[in-house]
Amino acid sequence: MSSEEPTTARPEAFELEPFHAAAVETPSHETVEAMRTLLVDTLTDRGFSPRVDDAGTVVVSRGAADPASPHLVLNTHLDTVAPHVPYEREGDVVRGRGACDAKGPLAALLTAFLRVDPGDGKLTLAVTPDEETTQSGAGTLAPTLSADGYIVGEPTGLDVCIAARGQCEATITVSGPGGHAAGVADDANPVYGVGDVLAALAAYDDRVGTGSDARLGEPKLTPTVLHGGKATNRVPETVTLTVDRRSVPPETSDSFEESLQEYLESHIRDPLSVAVELIRPDTPFPDAFVTDADAPLVRALQTASGGEVRAFEAATEASYFAADAPTVVFGPGVLTDDEGAVAHATREYVAVADLHAAADAVETALGTLFETNSETDS
Repeated sequence: MSSEEPTTARPEAFELEPFHAAAVETPSHETVEAMRTLLVDTLTDRGFSPRVDDAGTVVVSRGAADPASPHLVLNTHLDTVAPHVPYEREGDVVRGRGACDAKGPLAALLTAFLRVDPGDGKLTLAVTPDEETTQSGAGTLAPTLSADGYIVGEPTGLDVCIAARGQCEATITVSGPGGHAAGVADDANPVYGVGDVLAALAAYDDRVGTGSDARLGEPKLTPTVLHGGKATNRVPETVTLTVDRRSVPPETSDSFEESLQEYLESHIRDPLSVAVELIRPDTPFPDAFVTDADAPLVRALQTASGGEVRAFEAATEASYFAADAPTVVFGPGVLTDDEGAVAHATREYVAVADLHAAADAVETALGTLFETNSETDS
């Protein structure tokens, strides 16, 4: 049985804490093979038949899949950033790589998936392999899904996050004739041209940007890397500047590339030229999204969790699904605390109580959404 034929198999006993411990103990910063095997085996042992799609995403569904009933999707990711940090538990706190990003959310979503009977509806668990890098798993998966709501697992401190800024990176290449330092005019020097570009970038959002968003605030354009030249007595033909873009609606990565190219062309002096190119144009970038705070999915999860409804601080795969249906980001753990970074840091941790609280909240919210639809149909 494949996930295309949702199963109604009755799950066997499952314990959240041992699964979470095994997940954190399993390195997945270089390859997700062992972590994917752990998830597939866990599902298989409980009567399900997950499939792995061409991009490496684990997908499994349950329920009757009545087209008139809701289809809800639970999504998070298998991969973690380097380096691996060993599992350690002290009282109610688990430390280790992935403890909160995102093996904590995975354990919570898997628990809810195994507990909830969607009845005539359909519940899908989809866990991607590369959220921390190319995000091609979500980019490949999203067009294949049609759902009524998505819960994306990330560390939100049990808050219900309904928006996130988009993220992309681009190179800006300033080109000129180059030549001996003694013979190249200043207005033909790409290094001086970069100065003009930097000044233009500082004014970009004030002049042509999309403006602020009520949930997400201002977009942000940040120069990050500068590269050019090999000899101290020679003017280079090209100088390349890398920028990081954090966008708000309605800007997309493609519209940003086009807008920035046109804008910079009007700010570069002859005989120099400028070219803007997205980095990794063959893989997707997460665009900004905002979900209606009054969507039933948002209300159900906020009531179940008691968390604040707010924007998420980082870019996330949620943007790929938000174009299809209301999407929220939710999970145990935090990105940062009063001491600094938690996720991606060597001190990464999560409270075990929050793992259970997240699982309970998702289970309750899903139950409410499936039950509400059933009552409406009756």
